[in-house]
Amino acid sequence: MTISKEVLDELLSGVENADDLLGDQGLMKELKVRLMERMLGAELTEHLGYEPDTQPTNQQSNRRNGTSRKTLKGNDGALPIDVPRDRDGSFEPELIKKGQTRIDGMDDKIIGLYAAGLSTRDIRAHLEEVYGLKVSADLVSRVTDAVLAEVSDWQNRALEPMYPIVFLDALRVKIRDAESRQVKNKAVYVALGVTPEGEREVLGLWVANNEGAKFWLSVMNNLRNRGVEDILIAVVDGLKGFPDAINAAFPETTVQTCIVHLVRHSLNFCGWKDRKNVAKDLKRIYQATDDTEAEKALADFEAEWGQKYPSIAPSWRRAWQEVIPFFAFPPAVRKIIYTTNAIESLNRVIRKTTKTRGSFPTDDAATKLIYLAIRSFEKTGRAVREWVAARNQFAILYPERFNK
Repeated sequence: MTISKEVLDELLSGVENADDLLGDQGLMKELKVRLMERMLGAELTEHLGYEPDTQPTNQQSNRRNGTSRKTLKGNDGALPIDVPRDRDGSFEPELIKKGQTRIDGMDDKIIGLYAAGLSTRDIRAHLEEVYGLKVSADLVSRVTDAVLAEVSDWQNRALEPMYPIVFLDALRVKIRDAESRQVKNKAVYVALGVTPEGEREVLGLWVANNEGAKFWLSVMNNLRNRGVEDILIAVVDGLKGFPDAINAAFPETTVQTCIVHLVRHSLNFCGWKDRKNVAKDLKRIYQATDDTEAEKALADFEAEWGQKYPSIAPSWRRAWQEVIPFFAFPPAVRKIIYTTNAIESLNRVIRKTTKTRGSFPTDDAATKLIYLAIRSFEKTGRAVREWVAARNQFAILYPERFNK
């Protein structure tokens, strides 16, 4: 539809500056209000069956009954709208539904600000400063709480029958305990799977109130109940009891300790001036051609650094049964397991979102924000680099399970 030049000239006849056009009392805002009122009036005419300047039939009891004032919150700030009424209250407008108080994607704007890590107070201040809208803390909470329904659907969706690799990692988040009301460091576990097609997929997130074998088994059973029948390789961060929980749910799964976590843990024990050399010598262990060469490299490392840093070599030996599966894989598979780029990039997105919040009042508040960070992460490229070579290796190493 094209607006004629004459109509535009008439509309702009009183506009002398930008404020007259776009300001709080400007033409654009008034035009929007008038157009919505005209459309509401047309809806009521269709509902009643007679025009505003005509009389209904004598048999018709339901008629126009004035208007009621409603203030809508939108991108243009507060919009006062006169909504037409009918006598018997049966008019249900489509443009602005009964009970509706927001338009123009204001809910999405609030959720976007929340996803960026802003607190409820910050969101309210932003909306008032930018749009002149005064919204209550309860409104912000209601809008963001709507995300929980989406989280529930996402957390219970069906999954693939088989994942070649699943990374299981934990982040520490400060959350106020519901019983003691004290702020505690809680672990939030995230499972990131790689599909047979080489696509990254976040399988779920779980807030751990009590870490241990029972909790970890519940996570694995959740994956199984949602359709996962097999995991070829599970990469974990070395938590005691986690491998047993994984194998209880998926007996054939190879459990591999995350090499990156093991290296980082080792470097925590050494001084800054030695870190580069220690990291170089640790590299000889996990880049060995097989487990025999790796064990010799570990012995050499202990001979070199054992007296100065006695805690490092024993930490590798304690995790050795979950380290050595790594050496059975060809370079194409090793690279994906070792670099852990997929889970590391996900963790960066989550930490960037959560770092602006000192702590969360509830588990649900933390879950909402982390889920929104995951949603943002999954909009980026999901393909694992150099997957074709790894896929061919999986097809050879696990012919029946992978090809199934």
